Amino acid sequence: MSETTTAARPLEPDFSVITTEELLAYRDAENRFRASSAMRAITGEPDPGAAIDWQQIALPGRDLPVRVYRPASTGDGEAAARADLPLVVHVHGGGFVGTAVQCDWTNSHLAARLPALVISVEHRLLAPDSPLANAADDGWDVLDHVVRYAAQWGVDPARTAVFGESCGALISALTAIRAREAGLELKAQVLVNPAVDVTETMYDYPSIAEYAYSPTRALPQLRLIQRLAVLPGTDTHAFSPLYADDLSGLAPALLVVPTRDALADHGRRYAERLRAAGTPVRLSEYPGAKHAFLAMPGVEPQAEAAQAEILHFLRAALAK
Repeated sequence: MSETTTAARPLEPDFSVITTEELLAYRDAENRFRASSAMRAITGEPDPGAAIDWQQIALPGRDLPVRVYRPASTGDGEAAARADLPLVVHVHGGGFVGTAVQCDWTNSHLAARLPALVISVEHRLLAPDSPLANAADDGWDVLDHVVRYAAQWGVDPARTAVFGESCGALISALTAIRAREAGLELKAQVLVNPAVDVTETMYDYPSIAEYAYSPTRALPQLRLIQRLAVLPGTDTHAFSPLYADDLSGLAPALLVVPTRDALADHGRRYAERLRAAGTPVRLSEYPGAKHAFLAMPGVEPQAEAAQAEILHFLRAALAK
């Protein structure tokens, strides 16, 4: 997706009755707005110390766009010549809508200040013909590809982390489990306002009851995500990290939970399960912050503190 200079934000549709055609039209309009210069007042300006560009990764059966953030080159080309940067594979939120561009503020800061190569996955979005399995494959396949071709990307594969927000945190949590099963050692996982349950119990949490319609209309969106996530006849538990059979031996986790969020209890319960399984976990709550607050520094005052915490956590985890 290319950035645009101007775009009008579409009105939020009725997610309970939205048709496929209406969903695709809304997605296109909303993503054009999220990638526009007008949105920067909300999502923040990128760090000038990072170079940002789009690239295509050739994966089995598809070419997938990724948004790549590197430390900007100094006058002598030192940053560009580095071949040992740590790797952070990021997945944006949104589920059925969203673009890596909306996360430029945090990802560029991580690239410049860790420093690191940050690759944000422009995963296939949820739709009637594109279930969560597609997005989960995109998250894993990008990680696997970059680690396999680490020398070409200029990264140290022994210093790798995953990082996701909302539905992207769900994908990142699934990726962390898949990495353990494949024998790929991750140094860290950062999950921000994660959704970790798409089973029939997805809504059985006090935070969803409390924040179903305020400060945003979260419940209709969550119901749409659940309808699209898993095809009929597919085991929903297989795509719900909260119900994974084994959460031991995973990368140390930082769970960032805004408290005024329908999904707050998803993050809290997942932290409990990780801790019970012996996986190191830090649960960090931000009182009064709303869902997706990290991607909205222009209107969410706690975004900077959360970004600083993520930076500190990853710097320690990815140190040589």
